[in-house]
Amino acid sequence: MNRPIEDYALLSDLETAAMLGTDGSVDWLCLPRFDSPACLAALLGGADNGFWRVAPVGAAGRSCTRRAYRQDTLVLDSEWETPAGTVRVTDFMPPRTRFPCLVRTVEGLSGVVDMRSELRLRFHHGRVVPWTRPTDSCTVAVAGPDAVWLSADGPVETLRDETSTVTGFTVTAGRRLSLTLAWAPSHQAGLPDVLGVPAETALKETGDFWRRWTGRCRYRGPRRDAVTRSLITLKALTYAPTGGIVAAPTTSLPGHIGGVRNWDHRYCWLRDSTLTLSCLLRSGYREEAAAWVEWLVRAIAGDPAELQAVYGVAGQRLLPETEAPWLPGYAQSQPVRFGNAAMGQFQLDVYGEVLDALWLSQRAGIELPPHVWSLVKSLMRHLRRHWGEADQGLWQVRGPARQFVHSKVMAWVAADRALRLGGLLGVEVPDAWRVMRDDVARQVCRYGWDGRQGSFVQAYGSSALDASALLLPGSGFLPAGDPRVRDTVRALRSLMRGGFMHRYTRGDGVPGEEGAFVSCSLWYANALAAVGETAEAYAVFERVLSVRNDVGLLSEQWDPVERRQLGNAPQAFSHIALVETALRLQPGSADTALSSTIPESP
Repeated sequence: MNRPIEDYALLSDLETAAMLGTDGSVDWLCLPRFDSPACLAALLGGADNGFWRVAPVGAAGRSCTRRAYRQDTLVLDSEWETPAGTVRVTDFMPPRTRFPCLVRTVEGLSGVVDMRSELRLRFHHGRVVPWTRPTDSCTVAVAGPDAVWLSADGPVETLRDETSTVTGFTVTAGRRLSLTLAWAPSHQAGLPDVLGVPAETALKETGDFWRRWTGRCRYRGPRRDAVTRSLITLKALTYAPTGGIVAAPTTSLPGHIGGVRNWDHRYCWLRDSTLTLSCLLRSGYREEAAAWVEWLVRAIAGDPAELQAVYGVAGQRLLPETEAPWLPGYAQSQPVRFGNAAMGQFQLDVYGEVLDALWLSQRAGIELPPHVWSLVKSLMRHLRRHWGEADQGLWQVRGPARQFVHSKVMAWVAADRALRLGGLLGVEVPDAWRVMRDDVARQVCRYGWDGRQGSFVQAYGSSALDASALLLPGSGFLPAGDPRVRDTVRALRSLMRGGFMHRYTRGDGVPGEEGAFVSCSLWYANALAAVGETAEAYAVFERVLSVRNDVGLLSEQWDPVERRQLGNAPQAFSHIALVETALRLQPGSADTALSSTIPESP
């Protein structure tokens, strides 16, 4: 049986990530980067799909007594109290230099405790049993292009068989022993260099790295601990070589237990662009914001007709979606998917996201490449011809394309930001862009507004509501004081279930149910604050904070009935929304939304 999603903590070296359960088991690890095949995949199956557990002997199936990240770091301490004594296991991934590694240090706090490490590697997403052999100082497992090394810096007893490597050792009070797992290409001669770094040195350097990074945070408002943890999580989900930020380090954690809403989120979505940039810039992380913009500009280079909603961490475009029938799925939720078919969808909103991000970058003084204006003109030429078409929308629906209101609003944003960016650059802008902006605005206000419900709706000709309407005031399409915005926020209360907001009220081409979306609940808090409902905004914000797990992480969704996390975790979109809402709610914060004049609906 799989452990609850909220049982998992995140470790990262800024190029990949591990998911570590309260039972001391690493059940998910992709090497060497976020979107590589997993070599530990028990999260989506069982023990036979790969795990690495370090815990006291006899503690199988039990959770540690307590655990917490060290202050302002991604170093995790887990304490185990046993009848024989108490130990602390410290887990961390040093920021990458050349090859990735995961270090697990066991320290005796009292008594005498027998420990057991069991490593069961399964390459190619939990499928391939490697050839495992001992060397002079460690164990190496090889399969195809991958080699994983396991070393210990003290005396241990090791047993190996065809399925796993079991290591036993004893710790007394004050004694430490570290186990290090490192990856290298299988053709690499000799030990990975990271195995030559003493564990204590690696721990100090890792802790210092994270403390220096969090020390740059400018946020000083309420619940700073939650904001800092969210920012650390966003940094941990960043692929350092390119600046791309993955939506989550996992795939196929379900939106409904036993259901089919299981997607691969180990990629970079353009829909996150503006909110990510705003979040980083306002929190003091200009370097990370600039790296994200550089990734964005490289990823979208080329024909504007081929602009995708999602790209790989290096900007790659081909992310073919496949299924893995050998994996039973988290809690029998099938299919397990790798890759994402959203790469082939037409999503109109991404043009607005890109141009909004470029404008925000220029306004913040981030240096943009010399060809950026040519890029803007190319995007706008394409958008002027196609903004009236139906698309799959922000939520990447797998049903028929529709005239989504949010997509049209983002087409308006694209034209608006292109005009503003031209002003910042001091270049001439075509009058046709202003005409398009006004045309889109009139159309949205005529066909996207439902006077009977007193709300903007999901799509033209539909009465369904959609939480994406909560983004209206922040986009500048309408000011927060407009009666239509206030009425829409009020109407969207109908999407609340158990105090949390669902995305919409109609089907999306995929069978089954899903949980409430954490990001939508935070958008609701943000919108409430924008329209002056501050007390309720704080209440919603605190309600979301209350469903973080014990180490401060949020998944994509929350089940208010079963009170459990759902969807891929930790989810960047959720943590970005948390930071943005905290920034909105901090005393003295200004309304950052743009103001504009939009015609009244007829």
